[in-house]
Amino acid sequence: MAAAYIHPTALVETPDIGAGTRIWAHVHIMAGAVVGPDCNVCDAAFIESGVRIGRGVTVKTGVSICEGITIEDGAFIGPDAVFTNDLRPRSPRLPFMREKYATKRWLEPTRVGRGASIGANATIGPGLVIGEWAMVAAGAVVVRRVAPHVLVVGNPARSIGHVCACAQRLTLDQGRAVCAGCHRAYVVNGGAVTPVHPIETWPDAVP
Repeated sequence: MAAAYIHPTALVETPDIGAGTRIWAHVHIMAGAVVGPDCNVCDAAFIESGVRIGRGVTVKTGVSICEGITIEDGAFIGPDAVFTNDLRPRSPRLPFMREKYATKRWLEPTRVGRGASIGANATIGPGLVIGEWAMVAAGAVVVRRVAPHVLVVGNPARSIGHVCACAQRLTLDQGRAVCAGCHRAYVVNGGAVTPVHPIETWPDAVP
């Protein structure tokens, strides 16, 4: 596998960049962040200390990923998407806020599941889980958990349906769904959508 490529104008302060990953112009990745193999991090993205990014993740232009965010394999983060990690933020420079920010107890971690997509200009609130293969529409403001394969839109984001791993909309019928695009089959149990067969990613990956 090819070594990582880092553009000359990028500021990469961590050695933990996976093989085959491409880091483009004016990206800033802080010390303590981890970016897995086969990723593509586009111009002017910012990745803070403590971020964990898996394999094959796409991070588009202008994305801001703050401490406490984990992005699992194969996720897509659209242009100018923003993640937050503090439910009640104040400036840590305020004298009366120093006690709060003296430890990391304020930090509200968020996880973006495998294969999930975050649309352009979406905002992800603190302490959330975006489920596997879920899709957050462009401009959505997410303030609660998004279940796997769910499509959410708006502000605040609300569910309007379900999507296949290939991103096609699913039509649920009597506890089952078959994607009209790729023909993957799903079962529905208590509102949860589960693929009949494991969804493949890389040949050497565990589904």
